[in-house]
Amino acid sequence: MSKKLVLIDGNSIAYRAFFALPLLNNDKGVHTNAVYGFTMMLMRILEDEKPTHLLVAFDAGKTTFRHATFTEYKGGRQKTPPELSEQFPFIRELLKAYGISQYELENYEADDIIGTLSTSAEREGFEVKVISGDKDLTQLSSDKTTVSITKKGITDIEDYTPEHIKEKYGLSAHQIVDMKGLMGDASDNIPGVPGVGEKTAIKLLKEFGSLENLLDSVEKVSGKKLQEKLEEFKDQAVMSKQLATITRDAPVKLELSELEYEGYKPDELMKLFRELGFNSLLEKMDFAESHEDIELNDIDFTIADSITEDLFSEENAFYVEVLEDNYHYADIIGFALSNDNGNYFLPVEKAVKSEAFKEWAEDGSRKKYVFDAKRSEVSLRHHGIHLKGVEFDVFLASYIINPSESGDDLAGVARLQGYHQLQSDEAFYGKGAKRRVPEEEALAGHLARKAAAIFDLKEKMEEELRKNEQYELFSELEMPLSLVLADMEFLGVKLDMDRLSQMGLEIGGQLEQIEKEIYRHAGEAFNINSPKQLGAILFEKLGLPPLKKTKTGYSTSADVLEQLAPKHEIIEQILHYRQLGKLQSTYIEGLQKVVNPATHKVHTRFNQALTQTGRLSSTDPNLQNIPIRLEEGRKIRQAFVPSEEGWVIFAADYSQIELRVLAHIAEDEKLIEAFREDMDIHTKTAMEVFHVSGDEVTSNMRRHAKAVNFGIVYGISDYGLSQSLGITRKEAGRFIDSYLKSYPGVKDYMEEIVRDAKEKGYVSTILHRRRYLPEITSRNFNIRSFAERTAMNTPIQGSAADIIKKAMIEMADRLKAEKLETRLLLQVHDELIFEAPEDEIEKLKQIVPDVMENAVELNVPLKVDYSYGPTWFDAK
Repeated sequence: MSKKLVLIDGNSIAYRAFFALPLLNNDKGVHTNAVYGFTMMLMRILEDEKPTHLLVAFDAGKTTFRHATFTEYKGGRQKTPPELSEQFPFIRELLKAYGISQYELENYEADDIIGTLSTSAEREGFEVKVISGDKDLTQLSSDKTTVSITKKGITDIEDYTPEHIKEKYGLSAHQIVDMKGLMGDASDNIPGVPGVGEKTAIKLLKEFGSLENLLDSVEKVSGKKLQEKLEEFKDQAVMSKQLATITRDAPVKLELSELEYEGYKPDELMKLFRELGFNSLLEKMDFAESHEDIELNDIDFTIADSITEDLFSEENAFYVEVLEDNYHYADIIGFALSNDNGNYFLPVEKAVKSEAFKEWAEDGSRKKYVFDAKRSEVSLRHHGIHLKGVEFDVFLASYIINPSESGDDLAGVARLQGYHQLQSDEAFYGKGAKRRVPEEEALAGHLARKAAAIFDLKEKMEEELRKNEQYELFSELEMPLSLVLADMEFLGVKLDMDRLSQMGLEIGGQLEQIEKEIYRHAGEAFNINSPKQLGAILFEKLGLPPLKKTKTGYSTSADVLEQLAPKHEIIEQILHYRQLGKLQSTYIEGLQKVVNPATHKVHTRFNQALTQTGRLSSTDPNLQNIPIRLEEGRKIRQAFVPSEEGWVIFAADYSQIELRVLAHIAEDEKLIEAFREDMDIHTKTAMEVFHVSGDEVTSNMRRHAKAVNFGIVYGISDYGLSQSLGITRKEAGRFIDSYLKSYPGVKDYMEEIVRDAKEKGYVSTILHRRRYLPEITSRNFNIRSFAERTAMNTPIQGSAADIIKKAMIEMADRLKAEKLETRLLLQVHDELIFEAPEDEIEKLKQIVPDVMENAVELNVPLKVDYSYGPTWFDAK
C-alpha cells in the first residue's frame, strides 16, 4: 500500500480559522471559532487525503535561530489576540482526541519541522502533502510533495505543484526563496531590496536564474536606478534569502513510523465536542454507540402491585422518569421510591390513580429527596398531582457544588460523587433510532437503583454544601426557585395564533417585495438562497470584489456581505431578505410548531442547572433569544398575549444591573457616585475617558463608552473591543487603559480577584455561588489568561443572576401574600414578565419595583423600569 504523509502548519491554520470565522462561544463563554475552523479543516483533510501518516507542527516560541541573523525577524507583528491564544490548548486537545501526532522544536519554526520531515519522507518513497496558509512553504513543492495553501477562509485551497508554480510565476519551486530575497516579505519583516516587488523579482530571476547569479552580474541589469539598489542592498538581499529558506535538516527527533495515523478516539472526541458545544459535528461524526462497562450490584426491589400508605416513610427518595427531553409533552414511564423500608418501582397507571400516592405526594410534611425537582413537579402536574415537601434535589446540589462538572443524568451526577452503581440512560435505553423502553422488570431495576442512589447521596452532598457555605444558596435560592419555575413552565404563555399567522403573511409579502428589488438590481431572477447563484450575480455579473472563497465557489456569508454593503444597494436588500427569512422559519413557523393546540400556549423549559454563571436559559422554544434589534423581530412579541380577557402584560427589568454589581464589588468611588446620583453611566464614562464635560459628550463618544463599559464586565480584550467598534487594536487598547485609569477601583478589583482565585482555586458571587478555575495556575499562558478573564467576569454575571433569581422567589411570595391574581410568566435576561388583571396594575407599579430593587442590598441602588400593555411588544 502506498504511503501518504500529510504535514499541517498548526499555527498558520489556527490563525486562518480564527480570522475566517466570526467569534463563537460555547455555553461556558470560551471562544471556539479557531477550534471549529481547525476541526473542519481536519475533517476535510482526513476525508479527501486519506493519509497513512499525519503530523501537525507548531512554532515553539517567538525566538528562532533566524533571530541570530536578523533580530528584527518577524518584528512588528501584532500580538496574538487573547481570543485566539486561549483556543490553542483546545486545538492541542483536539489533535490528541483525533489521535494525530503534534510536534514543536525549540529554536525552530513549524516550517522547518515540515521541511525536514517532507525531505525525509520523499527519500522513503512517501507521497507528501503540506497544508498551510503561508506561501513560504511553496518552496518545498516537488514531484513528490504538493503544498496546499489556504486562501481567504479555510476551505478554499490552492495546490502548489511544480507545474502550478511555473504557470503562476514562471519560476521553479527552488526559486521561491530567491524571489523572497529580492522582494522581501512584510508579514515576516524580511526586508529584501527596497523598491523591488514581485513583478520585478520574477523578471530578474527569469533572466538570471538565481539571486547569486543576479548579484554577480548587476552591471547587466537594465535600469541604472535598479542596479544601484541591488548594489546598495546586496548583503540585505542575501540575508533575506537566508531568512526565507526553510531548513531541511532540523534536529527533529521523530521517526516517520511514529506519525502513522490510526484514527480518532471516539470517546475523547465526543467529550471534547460536547465541551466545546459542537453539536452539529457530534451529529455529523455519528459516533459509535458506547456502553459503560460497569458491574451493577444486585439491588433488592419490589414492583408494587398496589400503592398503599405502608410503602411510604417520613423520608423518601423519589424518582420520576420521563424519557423525552421535553417533559411538558411526554408521558411519565415510571416512578421509583427508596426509603428505610426498601426500594420500590411504582407503575405509572397504578400510582396516578391511587389516592394513597396522591395524598403522600401532596403532603408537604413528608420529606422527598429527588433528582430535578422542577421536572418532577411539572410532569406530575400534567397528571393533576402537586408535588410538595421536596427537601433535597441531587441535580441542583451537584450544580451548585461544581457547575462546570454537573451531569445531565443521575448516573453522571452520581459518578462525580464517587458512586458507580448506576448505568447511564444512554447505555440503558439506547440512543437515536435504537432508543427503547425495555420490559417492566428491567425498567423497575434501573429506576429502583436511581432512587437508591438519591437516598445514598443526599447526606454526603448536603454535607459538602454546608462545608462550602452554599447550603443557604441551595435551600433558600435554588430549591424554592425550582418551584417558581415549575409554576411558570406549567402555566405557559399564550400566543395569539391569528396574529402570528398574520405576521407570517406580512413577512411573506415583504420577502416578495424585497425579492423583486433584488431581481431588479441583478437584472434577472435567480435563487437568492443559493450561494452559488448569488455568488455568480454579485461577483461575476455585478463585478463586486470577491472577499472570500469556499470549496464550492464564492463566499456569500453575512460578514462578507456586510463588508460589501457600501459598494452596491443590492447587498442591504439581500441581508434584509435573509433576516426576514430567518424570522419566518425560526420564530413564526417555529413557534407555531411548539404551541399546544388545545391551549394556544407555549411551555418553554427553563434550564436552571446549565450555565456556569448561574444564569437561566430557555429552550423548546428559546424565548430569551427572540431578536429585538430588527423591527420585525420585535413585532413577534405582539403575538405574546395574556391568557385572560381584560388582562395585560406587565414587564419590569433591571437597569444596568451588571454595572451596578461591578460598582458594588469593585467599590469604585466614581462608579458608586454616578449610580447614586442617577447619572447616565455611559455619558459619565465618556466624560472620564475623553476628559470632557457632560454637554461635550457626543453620541459617538457615548457609544464607545457603552461598548467598553459592558466589555469590561465580560473581560474584553483590545482585539474584541476593536472588532465591536470598528477601530484599531491600538486605539481599543488605549481606550481600555484610559477606562482603568478613570476607575481605579475596577482595576484593583480585577487584580485582587485574580489573586484570590489563584489562592483558593475558585471565585464566588455575593450569594456564595462558586465557579472553580483550576486552569488559573496553569503554566500555559493562554489557558491561564482565559481563566483570569473568567475570574474577573463570573462574580459580576453570577451575582446579577443570583439577584434576579432571588427577586423571582420574593415576587412569587409577595403576589400570594397580597392575594393578587397576577402571574409571573417569563424571565428573559434581566427582565421579568407578568400577566395581570388591569385593576391590579396600580398595585404592581408599587410592589414589583419594591421587591426587585430590594432583593439584595448593594452599596449602589438597584433600579427597575417597568411598562405594560395588551401584548409583550406593547409592554416595552
